[in-house]
Amino acid sequence: MGLLKKSEKAKPLKSHGGGAPGVSAQRPQQAQKPAPCLVGCPAGNDVRGWLNLISQRTRTGTSLEAALDAAFATLAATNPIPAVLGRVCPHPCEDGCNRKDKDGAVAINSVERFLGDWALERKLPLPAMREERKEKIAVVGAGPAGLSCAYQLARRGYAVTIFESLPEPGGMLRYGIPDYRLPRGVLAAEIARIAALGVEIRCGVKVGADVPFEQIEREHDAVFVAIGAHRGKRIGIEGEDGPGVCTGTAFLRQVAMGTPPPVGKRVAVIGGGDTAVDAARVSRRLSVDAAGAASKLGADVTLFYRRTLAEMPAIEEEVSAAMEEQVAIAFLAAPSRIVRDETGKLVKLVVERMKLGEPDASGRRSPVPTGELIDYECDTVITAVSQEPDADALGGPLSTVRWFEADKWGHTSLHKVWTGGDDTGLALATTAVGQGRVAAESIHAALRGEQPKEIEKAAPITAARLRLDVPEAKERARRGHLDPFARLDSPHAEIDLGITREQALEESARCLSCGNCSGCERCWMFCTPSCFTKISPPAPGHYYKIKLDTCDGCGKCAAECPCGFLEMV
Repeated sequence: MGLLKKSEKAKPLKSHGGGAPGVSAQRPQQAQKPAPCLVGCPAGNDVRGWLNLISQRTRTGTSLEAALDAAFATLAATNPIPAVLGRVCPHPCEDGCNRKDKDGAVAINSVERFLGDWALERKLPLPAMREERKEKIAVVGAGPAGLSCAYQLARRGYAVTIFESLPEPGGMLRYGIPDYRLPRGVLAAEIARIAALGVEIRCGVKVGADVPFEQIEREHDAVFVAIGAHRGKRIGIEGEDGPGVCTGTAFLRQVAMGTPPPVGKRVAVIGGGDTAVDAARVSRRLSVDAAGAASKLGADVTLFYRRTLAEMPAIEEEVSAAMEEQVAIAFLAAPSRIVRDETGKLVKLVVERMKLGEPDASGRRSPVPTGELIDYECDTVITAVSQEPDADALGGPLSTVRWFEADKWGHTSLHKVWTGGDDTGLALATTAVGQGRVAAESIHAALRGEQPKEIEKAAPITAARLRLDVPEAKERARRGHLDPFARLDSPHAEIDLGITREQALEESARCLSCGNCSGCERCWMFCTPSCFTKISPPAPGHYYKIKLDTCDGCGKCAAECPCGFLEMV
C-alpha cells in the first residue's frame, strides 16, 4: 500500500525563518489509491506497478534489462500469458485511464505484448514460490481459465494435471482465434512455460468419455472445470440443416486443425461478434477458383448483422481490419431462411431488412423486422450468433446444466469442484485468466483450511484528483500493421506488428502513476520547511518520508502532487 501512514497529532504551529505562521492544522499524509487501470483489468493485473518499474528505473537506479525483467515478473504474477493477451485482449483497462483526458490513454496492451515477447525472447521463467505440497489438483480444459488456474496452483507447489479433449492445449485461443491474430508459436511457448512448472497436460482425453468425471473427482483433492463454450448455437431458420452450413466455432476449429471446409466463392456470415468477424476474415483466405486451385483474391464475403455498427459487439479494430480486407458488412439484416436446390445444394440466403426499436435487456436498441426480404446468392453460410458449453459431454452432476454456476471464488455447489471461464458466461480471455487465478486462490485456501482473502475494492482515483498540466503532452504509441494486400498474399502472417522497444519505453513513461508516488520531487521542491526526506534506497512508489514536526500545514505539497498521492488530513 505504499507509504500509507496514520495521521499524526498536529504539532503547534511554528514560524520558520521569521516568516508568517502556519495557516492550517492539517498535515500531509501519503495515501496510495487504486488506479483505474487496475480496477478495469479483469485479470487483476497491477498495471501501474509494472509500468512504473519501467518508467521509474532511472530514479531507482535500475538497469533497463533488470527493469523489464521485474516488470514481466509483476505482470506474470497475475497473467501467465502476456504475449497472448497482448495480442487478443481488447484492453478494457485503457477505458478508464486518466491520461485519456489529456492526450490519449496509455497503450497498456501494447506494452503488455512487448513485455510478453521480451520474456519469450529472453526465455524468462514464470515466477514461482518454490514450495511442494502433497495435494493433487485436476483441471478440465486447457483454455485461458484452465491454464491460469493450473499456473497459480503449480507455482504454489501443487501437483496439477490438465485434461484436454482437443489434440493441443489452448482452448479457444488455439481453436477459435486465427493464427494471423495469434501466432501458434507464441501460444505454444507461453503454454510450455506453464508446463515447465510441473503441470502435466494430457491432450486428447475427453472427461466423460475416456475417463468418468466421478473418477477425476475421486482421485484429486480439488477439480477446476473450465471447458469453455465451444458449441455454436443454431439460429433456427428453414434450410439450416444440410451441407454448406456450419457454426462459426466449428468452422474456425476445422481451420485451426488443418482441415478447412471448402467455402466456395461466396460466403455469408451471420453475426456481429468476434467469432463472426474472425470467420469472415478467415473465409477471405480460403477461397478456391472454378478449377479448384487456391485464389489469392479471396472469397466474396458478406457479414450480415441485425443491428448497426454502433451496437456491434466485436472488437472495433478487428471490424476495421475486416473492412480493409474487403469483407462487406450488411447492417440491419437478419437471416430469414436458407434456400437449397432439388439436390440439397445451398443456393442462397434470404435476409430481412430490420430497423432499430427500443433498447433491450443488453442496453442495445432492438432490431425490428420490416418485412422487406433480400436474396444473397452464396455457397456457404456460417452462423456465428452465440455459443454455449458442451456440458452434457462432461458427464457427472455438471452435465445436467446449460451454464455452470459458482460463487465469487468460482466454487460450485459441489464440495471439491470449482469452475471459471466461458462455461459460466461468455466473456473475454482476460476475464477467464482472472477467474482461473481467483479460483486457484480459493482452492489453495480451502486445502489449507483457510478462507480466501477478500480484496478491498475502493473507487479508483479520477483525473479530477491529478495535475494533468504537469506532464508534457506525448502522442500515444501506434502499432505497426501489414497492409491489406500483404495480408491476403500471406494469409498466415501476423498482421499486428506491435510496438518497438523505444515505443514501449516512451509509452511506459506516459503513465501518470495515478494514486501513487512517481518520485517527481515536486513535494520536496515546494516544501519550505523541508518536511520531505528522500528514502534510500528508493523503489517505485517509495521515495520520501515526511517529518510532520516541522510541517506548518501550508498544503503546497498536496497541491503540487501530480499523482494525487498526498492528502491534507
